[in-house]
Amino acid sequence: MSKNNHTGQPESFTQMADTDLESIGRHCQLEYCGQLDFLPFRCESCRSTFCLEHRSETAHKCSHAGEWARRRNGNNTTQQENRTAPEKPNIYNTDQCAHVACKTLINTLKDPAVRCPNCNRQYCLKHRLREEHDCAKLTPLGARQGNNASPQDTIKSMFAKVRGWGKEKQTATANLIPKPKVKPNSPAARIASVNAMKRSAKGEANVPADRRIYLHTVGTADTQATEPPAGDFYFDSKWKVGRVLDDAARRLAVVNKNNQVGGEEARLRIFHVESGDFLEFSETIGDGKIKSGDTIVLLRGAGVVLANS
Repeated sequence: MSKNNHTGQPESFTQMADTDLESIGRHCQLEYCGQLDFLPFRCESCRSTFCLEHRSETAHKCSHAGEWARRRNGNNTTQQENRTAPEKPNIYNTDQCAHVACKTLINTLKDPAVRCPNCNRQYCLKHRLREEHDCAKLTPLGARQGNNASPQDTIKSMFAKVRGWGKEKQTATANLIPKPKVKPNSPAARIASVNAMKRSAKGEANVPADRRIYLHTVGTADTQATEPPAGDFYFDSKWKVGRVLDDAARRLAVVNKNNQVGGEEARLRIFHVESGDFLEFSETIGDGKIKSGDTIVLLRGAGVVLANS
């Protein structure tokens, strides 16, 4: 075993005990010595055997001087690091709730984050609702500068455009009739408008001709400055409004999220220009309210306005 010197520090040599009574003692392995020592010592650095006089690393000029000390210090350091290593917290990618008066850390195992679809900020569960964080007063993150219009203002602007399209449509039908005495809203003008629409309208080829209803369809724009897509299409008069909406959105390349989980601000609805009403999804498109030649408009977020009105 290792011995301690008078200062209490461990030594670099260990006294060896012989258990073989027939070969008691060891010869010192230092060159020029070779003395037989009945209580030999083993150097813990070079693992050689020495007599009492040459037992220290300095006395036998150890070829691995300090090796035993490095091993001992390395073991002590590893043990100390294992004892003092801090525990990893249960938090990952922590952020703070976007509410100005809330200090709750979110994106943790205990408090998940909820992103508001209107202002595009993340909140804790307590402030996740729009009313709780005054969403109407916030500018959405990532929004273009100068475009602070709320969803309600955007929809109102779309209503104004829809009314304008209706007036332009009525004026345009007058030019289809060469006779100046024919009124724009007369049955003859409508027949001419529908006949012109039939020549260019697109739709599913398997819809029977006697069940086709021809409509001028206008898509929705993401911003007020963007001109919405439009086209003439025919639909099966026995289709529900929901299926008409899906088909029209696909043909106009309008993003349709009605089948996904989400609020009314992302859903599309059909607005009938001539009656000034929104069509229910369960209605049949050919129930008599809508006629060939009419105009329908896909509006996003209109359900929010309807719910607040």
